[in-house]
Amino acid sequence: MRKVLQQDFFCKDAFFVAERLLGKFLVRKINGKELAYMISEIEVYHGFEDKASHASKGKTKRNEPMFRKGGVFYIYLIYGMYYMLNIVTDRNEFPSAILIRGLCTISGPGRITKYLKIDKSFNGKSISKDTGLWIEDRGIKIKKDDIEKTKRVGIDYAEDWAEKPYRFLLKNCDDYLKKS
Repeated sequence: MRKVLQQDFFCKDAFFVAERLLGKFLVRKINGKELAYMISEIEVYHGFEDKASHASKGKTKRNEPMFRKGGVFYIYLIYGMYYMLNIVTDRNEFPSAILIRGLCTISGPGRITKYLKIDKSFNGKSISKDTGLWIEDRGIKIKKDDIEKTKRVGIDYAEDWAEKPYRFLLKNCDDYLKKS
């Protein structure tokens, strides 16, 4: 079973979407070939108060996609060299996004975008086959016990928000891949 996730999947609370994104497949079409990898690690950035979120200081030209209705990409460059792939969730004008940090065979958000040739050209675009980058449900059911929640990575500046368990990791990724 291969079902492309539609916008309504993403138009819900980020924490609700986050747990359901684990085990889904990020699919990228490059030169007519589809590359698909299971999502295994994500981080949530949610609302105006989250000091680790780009939205904590309000809406800017850079973070504008975060304020859209769920189902679009928010892509930005860090350290002048790595693009970060985020999935916008929730409702219009409420900033909420999920950073894709890991795939079962690719660890690190910068490595993911480099390998899959994801750049700023995807920023603000819909998550759909039309863009050449989408997410599929391939029927894998993740057990709640196989999801580990920890603090996010590299956000020590965010005060108390740095300690919140907004990072979701899929344990036993290889076991789930065997089922796909």
